[in-house]
Amino acid sequence: MTYIKTYQEALSFLYARLPMFQRDGKAALHLKLDRIEALMKYLGNPHKRFKSIHVAGTNGKGSVSHSIASVLQEAGYRTGLYTSPHLRDFRERIRLSGTLLPESQVVDFVNSHRTYIENHRLSFFELTVAMAFETFASENVDVTVIEVGMGGRLDATNVITPELSVITNIGFDHMEFLGDTLEKIAVEKAGIIKPGIPVVIGEHQSETLPVFSRIADGAGAPLLSAWNHEKAIALSRDIDFDLKGVYQAPNRLTALTALLKLREQGWSISDNHLKSGLSRVVLNTGLKGRWQWLNRNTVCDTAHNQAGLTQVMNQLRSLKYHQLHIVLGVVADKDLSLVLPLFIKEAFYYFVKPDVPRGLDAHVLAAKALEYGLNGEVYDTVSIGLYAAQSAATEQDLVFVGGSTFTVAEVV
Repeated sequence: MTYIKTYQEALSFLYARLPMFQRDGKAALHLKLDRIEALMKYLGNPHKRFKSIHVAGTNGKGSVSHSIASVLQEAGYRTGLYTSPHLRDFRERIRLSGTLLPESQVVDFVNSHRTYIENHRLSFFELTVAMAFETFASENVDVTVIEVGMGGRLDATNVITPELSVITNIGFDHMEFLGDTLEKIAVEKAGIIKPGIPVVIGEHQSETLPVFSRIADGAGAPLLSAWNHEKAIALSRDIDFDLKGVYQAPNRLTALTALLKLREQGWSISDNHLKSGLSRVVLNTGLKGRWQWLNRNTVCDTAHNQAGLTQVMNQLRSLKYHQLHIVLGVVADKDLSLVLPLFIKEAFYYFVKPDVPRGLDAHVLAAKALEYGLNGEVYDTVSIGLYAAQSAATEQDLVFVGGSTFTVAEVV
């Protein structure tokens, strides 16, 4: 067996051998916990050797995870952070107090466990969860923040028993896996609720709150609601949150409510830690792609489902500009009938294909968009589309890049 020497060799090995949802779609999913449980046992159960906060939800779970981690770092805790997917560098998934996992540790993990990887059917997500958990255990972190990949109940991260569970919100996304009603999706997300472990709910609808209440009551898990948490609401007024999307308001309250609950549980988190941590999320954790300005007139956002895009389009409509240019790329399994009607008809579109196998052909996207009154031109790549948009835009114009995480990944 050839010894892997470099980081790029390790990544090539993982990408070549393991099915990956971002690339392969449904074929990459294994919505059971048997393989991750076996992998944890093989690794010596690293997930039982660190404290954690578990974060699920349709939208906002990445922002909330990074926000909580930022405050814990400000409070002096050595903090592990696991999120997905990554935008530019695989190591964005695994951070130690905001620092990317060293390349050498990725190489060492692959070499140490290569035989197991080759002999077992693992997904890319299962292996990255295992890599994160082994890293956090070996680095003796004080606490970790673990973002769910998809759903919750059968997500590979759901082998942990956290200090606190967090569910940001429920919306329509991945319906072929999680269910076609808000109630069904809520059941899957609520699968992270553990017996006796408090759970924070960030937002609710009439269909979802009864689901959360029923499952929490059945588990004896105290349920806290962020939308009416008086202390969190009061604190939020005095915090200059550095995540500027208007959709971040409930995320801010959700993170604050979770952190205040942790303080109640004995964690040393002051109001000053809350204020400094939430004002430096990007600096402390490296979060990208959330209403991120690339220059004075170009903004991007990773929103890609109905609920997220509704908020982003509303924020775009609230801004002042002469002409709006939108660089738009999506994945092929996206239900365009749900998202294309949300986009601004007065904008000029630059249709592109994200550079992933799941990316939808830009010509197909342009033809479908035209059915909804969205006009524009097709470009060969995201970067060419962005260059064309920025070249056409005047100083009074605005350029937006979005539609998919993978489209944004090519510009940040």
